[in-house]
Amino acid sequence: MANSLNTITIDGVTQTLENYQAKQSQNVNNDNTSLGKDAFLQLLVTQMKYQDPLDPQDNGEYLAQLAQFSALEQMTNVADGLGDVSKLVSNIDTSVLVGQLSNMIGKDVQWIKETSYTDENGNVSTSKNTMEGVVTGVSISDGTPTIIAEAGGTKYKVAIGEISRIGDGV
Repeated sequence: MANSLNTITIDGVTQTLENYQAKQSQNVNNDNTSLGKDAFLQLLVTQMKYQDPLDPQDNGEYLAQLAQFSALEQMTNVADGLGDVSKLVSNIDTSVLVGQLSNMIGKDVQWIKETSYTDENGNVSTSKNTMEGVVTGVSISDGTPTIIAEAGGTKYKVAIGEISRIGDGV
């Protein structure tokens, strides 16, 4: 190999510093704004490896850095756990919502349909029409709950926020 000061050995494999850095840059994701726990540990090991033997670092400093590493690892684990909990809650919310919306099938529904149009002068106007129909289905697209309502032989996709009344004989 080249100069032994420009080599690095990891898991028994010795390589030049340039090759190692090239491989590391390929493995790093595009988010360079934060260091992960592996990078923190690698910095600590490198610091210990290259310290001056005639003027070693104080043990208290190493213990403080190890405590920081431990805290970082715990925070990372908590963040991962919270992400899993968030997904679980989202799935439960969706399941409950589907159950509630499914109970609406076959019921009469009234909703406000807003239509925008541009007149010959280029002015945008909005009109609101009250529609009535029967719920025939439920849809959740991109996390947005809607019902499928049939009115006058035409099917409409109605957002939950547009519904003004639900029930027999609206």
